[in-house]
Amino acid sequence: MKSLSFTGLILLAVSALLFYLTTNFAVEEIKLNHIMGMMAGVGLGLIIGGMVGYISKGSAIKEEQKRKEFKQLQKDKVELEKQAAEIAKRQAELDNQNKNPQV
Repeated sequence: MKSLSFTGLILLAVSALLFYLTTNFAVEEIKLNHIMGMMAGVGLGLIIGGMVGYISKGSAIKEEQKRKEFKQLQKDKVELEKQAAEIAKRQAELDNQNKNPQV
């Protein structure tokens, strides 16, 4: 988002420079086509900004979902390791009982 803001500020500065260059640095020469151009620029900026915002929001949601799934997989892994250790412990106890049968 910072890069978008920086790009927006640069474009705004360029548009202000072009505006003053086309009016010969005189505000009295502002015509209807200048106003229409400014309105078109604002409209295009809003459309492009909306699309970029929608795309970035969607990717942020997907990334958050992947993070949650990864955390859940880590918890499942820890639980499975505990279960595997418990099963190995029981198996070792059974092997000891089979090797040393009590009479």
